Amino acid sequence: MYQGATFDLNLTWNVAGTPVNLTSYSARMQVRSTFDASTSVLSFTSGSGITLGGTAGTILVEATAATTAGVAVGQYVYDLELVSAGSAVTRLIQGNLTLDPEVTR
Repeated sequence: MYQGATFDLNLTWNVAGTPVNLTSYSARMQVRSTFDASTSVLSFTSGSGITLGGTAGTILVEATAATTAGVAVGQYVYDLELVSAGSAVTRLIQGNLTLDPEVTR
């Protein structure tokens, strides 16, 4: 992720090559300095930074340039979870995130 730049993450959740119908799902994603940090530096939910694509199984996570500009440069951790209508939680992805500094302002 680049500080001061728009961030877009596009995914499609497939099982055995078939997109999962996300119509009844919600999604959430948080970015934290460490796994056990009490606060997140970025937080996304369905309708607030995350758009689910229904039967196409697509997931779009977006952050504006103003949002990324407000995050300190550094190393972070994240995960993206999908929650079914029955409250089953699936952690779709997780990992490390590097926020690189902005040079041009």
